[in-house]
Amino acid sequence: MTTLLRGSSGTLTRDALTVLQPGFIGTSAPDWLLRRIGEGLSAVGLFGRNIATPEQLAALTAQLRAERDDVLVAIDEEGGDVTRLEVRTGSSFPGNYALGCVDDVDLTRAVARELGRRLARCGVDLNWAPSADVNSNPDNPVIGVRSFGAGTELTARHTVAYIEGLQAAGVAACTKHFPGHGDTNVDSHHALPRIDVDPDTLHARELLPFRAAIAAGSKAVMSAHILLPALDPHRPATLSPRILTGLLREELGYEGLIVTDGMEMQAISSTYGIERGSVLAIAAGADAICVGGGLADEGTVLRLRDALVGAVRDGELPEERLADAAARVRTLADWTRRARSASAEPGAATEAGVPGSDIGLVAARRSVRVTPGEVPYGPLTDAPYVAAFTPVANIAVGDETPWGLASELAAMLPGTGTGTYGAGTDTSALVADVLAVAADRRIVAVVRDVHRHPWMAEALDGLLAARPDTVVVEMGLDRAAPKGALHIATHGAARVCGRAAAEVITGRGAGA
Repeated sequence: MTTLLRGSSGTLTRDALTVLQPGFIGTSAPDWLLRRIGEGLSAVGLFGRNIATPEQLAALTAQLRAERDDVLVAIDEEGGDVTRLEVRTGSSFPGNYALGCVDDVDLTRAVARELGRRLARCGVDLNWAPSADVNSNPDNPVIGVRSFGAGTELTARHTVAYIEGLQAAGVAACTKHFPGHGDTNVDSHHALPRIDVDPDTLHARELLPFRAAIAAGSKAVMSAHILLPALDPHRPATLSPRILTGLLREELGYEGLIVTDGMEMQAISSTYGIERGSVLAIAAGADAICVGGGLADEGTVLRLRDALVGAVRDGELPEERLADAAARVRTLADWTRRARSASAEPGAATEAGVPGSDIGLVAARRSVRVTPGEVPYGPLTDAPYVAAFTPVANIAVGDETPWGLASELAAMLPGTGTGTYGAGTDTSALVADVLAVAADRRIVAVVRDVHRHPWMAEALDGLLAARPDTVVVEMGLDRAAPKGALHIATHGAARVCGRAAAEVITGRGAGA
């Protein structure tokens, strides 16, 4: 066990703990976490591994607040493809791309508010969302449907609506990934992305949604682990004083909490290490260190705490900078405590005549786009075979959350069969396998970002050549030309998106 370092009356050590937002393992708080909360740790981050049911989550957050009532409980709950509340079933809400496709800011606000209500009921008060990234690169491997779209103005107005809805429910928004992760072709979970555009483009495209988010009062902003040579040729945004202090604080006038993206991500950990990276981030202007997606133990917390304290004592990190960061964390905690009380509402919520519990499905139905093919199509009445062409999931989404529509179709058409197909198999063999298993059943081919995966496009073409009556459901970016007897674009892979597509296929429900 590391011995507690001593600051002035323990203030230095307490401030170092205050700026950390660590994760942990388990569905109840381990003893070490409760002990550190008592010593000054002011925030925790929740992931899918911490959540079993809403009731369990509420008990967990109550356990944390029994130790101190102002602890910040954060979560990465974007809705859509990135869900922690419903990690085992898929989300009840479509993601940003679906909402951007509908382009109804009242709908986006209503969805975010209902999501916020559910988080607040479970005791969560800081959401690492929304993504304000303009997905200008359609080959982006990590943003994609997490963005409202490729349009700057569209992204800005829906970012604002999302912030307004979430914070109206008493949950602080954390707008990400500053100054914009949309034009990358590398996932920062694996390496350091680089965006080589000029300052004028950055200000007109990447920064506009963040300006709007700041004006809307976003309580937190999350930094991106990306290198932007036009702003700072040497350090990624998370570690850059030019970007966090010079641009975000001074030029854009942001006064809220600056949170880092996960410091265990390879863009930082493999180049600087999490201890050194955390010191540089706080020195650059960040106020809170997010760590715990992959590192979730007491040793990590103690190493980061000691690195920050040591940096202050060595003169590398000004003590007043650490104190300022800790003060911003406490200010946000105070806001969330007051907001939770002010936003508590009895009974079921209704937005624009739609019960809150239904708003996600309503939004998913509205986001569906259907393109008929040349082959006549009628609603299915017999159980089909669903062939899911499945790419490797990025780390932000994770592979533990089910996606697709086989289960939704099976509920409507009992006997529906399904199979999963991935890269690495000879395409002709893959198609032959699908045809053999499907036999005489109608085939529903489910794809995800088919434009980014040549193997998937080739397999789909082979399948359509053999079975032109195949239904195609695209559950990612709909960049490829529509194909199939019926082409359905859901603009996301949330559970409700699968339900909306199944309604179209069967001719049942409001999505038909």
